[in-house]
Amino acid sequence: MTLRWDAVVAGHICLDIIPSFMHHENVPLGELLRPGHLVEVGPVTLSTGGAVSNTGLALHKLGIQTRLMGKIGDDLLGRVVAEIVERHGTGLSQGMVIDPDTSTSYTIILNPPGIDRTFLHSPAANHAFGASAVDYEAVNDARLFHFGYPPLMRRMYADGGAELMAMFRKVKALGVTTSLDMALPDPAAPSGQVDWRSILAQLLPYVDVFLPSLTEILFMLRPQAYQDLIARGGESAIWDSNAHSLVSSVGHELSEMGARVVGLKLGDHGLYVRTADRDALATMGRAAPSDLDKWSEAEIWIPCFQVNVAGTTGAGDATVAGFLAALLRGLSLDTCATMAVAVGACNVEAPDALGGLRPWDETFARVERGWAQHLFVQPDPSWQWDADHHLWRREPQNGAY
Repeated sequence: MTLRWDAVVAGHICLDIIPSFMHHENVPLGELLRPGHLVEVGPVTLSTGGAVSNTGLALHKLGIQTRLMGKIGDDLLGRVVAEIVERHGTGLSQGMVIDPDTSTSYTIILNPPGIDRTFLHSPAANHAFGASAVDYEAVNDARLFHFGYPPLMRRMYADGGAELMAMFRKVKALGVTTSLDMALPDPAAPSGQVDWRSILAQLLPYVDVFLPSLTEILFMLRPQAYQDLIARGGESAIWDSNAHSLVSSVGHELSEMGARVVGLKLGDHGLYVRTADRDALATMGRAAPSDLDKWSEAEIWIPCFQVNVAGTTGAGDATVAGFLAALLRGLSLDTCATMAVAVGACNVEAPDALGGLRPWDETFARVERGWAQHLFVQPDPSWQWDADHHLWRREPQNGAY
């Protein structure tokens, strides 16, 4: 069966407006944004953002035949989004749904050097994206369907996630491998009041590859743990406690909910991946691993590669793209995880989401040349360092982790 697309990437897309900070390294954002205080910035970068752009165009740059599906307004910002997408390749914008009844989503990204980024986001057209916006004929002509950022898309989380689940059930029934990435809900917005645990419990049996960040999934599954984390100083505070046990516990819970491959993005602490058993992996559809035995019941943790960080916009999306590009090439689980953090590392070498990315062969060769990693201490005695693959590995004990 000859398919037109390797991957269809659908979901959230917006225009990113990124001012450059030239003289404010390690200055807290709260100090920069004091009322009445003028902050001199440099040139602005206009780029497309969201999962459709960041993950979809990253896959395209990595040599994957990719179809993009997002919703934009019939307005000036929408035309800018379409033009930027089209610059990456003729025809890439053709999958966009133009809705004259809404405006195009945009995000102002404040990303001073040395501190994590802050977003000012208008969901706009993304709130109007529903299951009917997906071109299922095109999806049926692909091996993999990736959907990104449902917490930023009102119709996807309304009514207990009914449209999100209907969409994934329909795609899964086509025999296509499914993939899902999340975003952190705004606690003060409607998405922050949703019962995400209930949605995930019903949704994950239809998700083959689930790649959220640890912070996002803590908010959704363990809100008290998330609140404790924020109270202690944010995401970085988690590494002051028994983080490794928490990561493994969350990975186990998501696997038990039904996801075949669970990947937790851990920022500068790398990527954690856990896989289901062979029988579950065999249901993954057209992009299922070729060697199910080597993929089954694995638990690995790979550190990040060392780079000079220019910005972190789209780093998680790039990590997802690296993993999916390797999966679509039929590579091993270890290589998928390695290429995920490699593409993520390339991403942070530029201030925008795509400028630092390199072609697949160039990225792979950089890893093969012995790219240095940020090594960390042994998580606990159950983890062993695999020197051949440059990652931590944990073997099941008596059939359980």
